[in-house]
Amino acid sequence: MKKSLITLIIVAGVLLILVLWGSSKYNSMVTKEEGVTAAWSQVENVYQRRADLIPNLVNTVKGYADFEQKTLTDVIEARSKATGITVDPTNLNEANLQQFQQAQEGLSSALSRLMVVVERYPDLKANQNFMDLQAQLEGTENRIATERRNFNQAAQDYNTQIRRFPSNIFAGMFGFEKKAYFQSEAGAEKAPEVKF
Repeated sequence: MKKSLITLIIVAGVLLILVLWGSSKYNSMVTKEEGVTAAWSQVENVYQRRADLIPNLVNTVKGYADFEQKTLTDVIEARSKATGITVDPTNLNEANLQQFQQAQEGLSSALSRLMVVVERYPDLKANQNFMDLQAQLEGTENRIATERRNFNQAAQDYNTQIRRFPSNIFAGMFGFEKKAYFQSEAGAEKAPEVKF
């Protein structure tokens, strides 16, 4: 009787240790996944800031110069596409992130074309409102790069956690899936050619 009681206590103790250890692993994965979600929210936040600046920039440009309407239309359409795509942070897979990134790159490209065309209007370039908006836009682009880096770091921490043994066992049991990373644009590894 005494031996079976000791055996039962040992088995219960081992089970308790396993449950506590497993819950610790589970909670750690939840914490990392929430970190990815929070980092994604910051990425969306700075992209939204950029989208919010664009109507002011477009209105300033419109009101100041007899501007090329196609360029403004391209910027407005690209902004509409970029703000129309949302990604659920619980489903950050390669395809969703790639679609989001392509829409944002389209907006970046349209803004770049707008800035090139603005060069033809020295009065507009000297306008204080335009200069302020341009500075805010540049600052926002820097914030985007920072938040994308932070997101990739959070995704890396999470992905590493769920792939390590024995966490990978719990990740599989509880449905934790790998998160996608932001990737650089195709051709970004090549330095741009500058001609004078």
